[in-house]
Amino acid sequence: MTTTFADVRIFPRRPDEAAVDVVVDNGRITAITLAGADRSGGAGSGEAGSGTAPAGEVVEGRGRVLMPGLGDVHAHLDSNRLGQTFRPHTADGTLHGYIMNDRANWRSGERSVRDQASFAIAAIIASGGVRIRSHAQVDADTGLERFAGVRDALAAHNDVLDSQIVAFPQAGIVRERGVKDLLDAALSEGADLVGGLDPLQYDRDPKTHLDIVFDLAEKHGAGVDIHLHEGGTAGVYSFEEIAHRTTALGLQGKVTISHAFALNTNPEPVVRGLAELLAEAGISVTTVAPQKGCLPQDILGEQRVAIGLGEDGQRDYWSPYGDGDLLRRTWQLAFTNGFRRDEDIEHCLDIASRGGAQVMAGARPEHTALVEDARFGLGVGAPADFMLLDADTVTSAIMDCPVDRDVFKAGRLVASGGKLLGGVR
Repeated sequence: MTTTFADVRIFPRRPDEAAVDVVVDNGRITAITLAGADRSGGAGSGEAGSGTAPAGEVVEGRGRVLMPGLGDVHAHLDSNRLGQTFRPHTADGTLHGYIMNDRANWRSGERSVRDQASFAIAAIIASGGVRIRSHAQVDADTGLERFAGVRDALAAHNDVLDSQIVAFPQAGIVRERGVKDLLDAALSEGADLVGGLDPLQYDRDPKTHLDIVFDLAEKHGAGVDIHLHEGGTAGVYSFEEIAHRTTALGLQGKVTISHAFALNTNPEPVVRGLAELLAEAGISVTTVAPQKGCLPQDILGEQRVAIGLGEDGQRDYWSPYGDGDLLRRTWQLAFTNGFRRDEDIEHCLDIASRGGAQVMAGARPEHTALVEDARFGLGVGAPADFMLLDADTVTSAIMDCPVDRDVFKAGRLVASGGKLLGGVR
């Protein structure tokens, strides 16, 4: 069925930007015409200002801004406490302390892992989210319980969300017995990727840690997503080892380094070398817009390295921050980088939208404008995954984060007014 989104402004930089009609058929954008073009018949040419829009259902845009759907490509759906009674923060501030604090308290949640993950998924979709990559903890304490809860919650939303799940060894692989076998089992039971965590500084055995991760990826035909908080020369070492294994096994496009703090804790010549290494190995990176540790978006962009944005945990046993709102996290990415210019802030939205799609697809970014990108953006041919909201411009939308957003997946309304249609599943 054909749907015309009439009188909308696509990714405007100025309040007076001309409105257009966006035509959607079979879940994809098929034409973009000047607003008010004849809708009585005939397909549009796909270029604003020419062609006609076909007859069919009409969604009145009323001059609202049409923005791309967002993605949380570094989530921990098994840890969040959104909507639960507030719990004071009790971790000691060390990485191991955070991990053990989570382990000591996660069973005290007021909902099951599946139900709590579903609650967070609903909030993410309502904020404009159309894709999620979630890590799910696999360790000697939880076994596959948390993994199964996240997997089942994501599966319940597969008609309104693109998703991937990472079997994540939060407490290390080498320092606890049986984790390798648990990761193996999780991959057999539906995990899309195998994770890792600071192979040098946390597990203290980088060769064994990375050998296990990449052996399992090769065995199951899975991707890899490794948390790398390691900075300085330790981070450089892990980058090089990950890139070597990625290339040797032909896993280009299937490997992600999350956090990637080596990219902001080394001199610029070293950082540029690491960016080139990522590009050569086809490795993507994700950030959660931390207070300290901004990624060098310009350098990575020069090398066409895919960058995605995630929210990490939300109001969990690690931190009281995070609310599931991906537009607000886009604001945080701009804020922590100190951006003021519209084009820089718009680039943060680009990372939050098609950047995450590229990470999940293992695609190398092209130097194509988001509004012309027929694969991951808002160009003709792209999936009709977008949202409509009241704002003057893209920058004002990010600054104001209006709650009233209509979210569409494949051209179908799935959330409105801050709520997932149909409620939490």
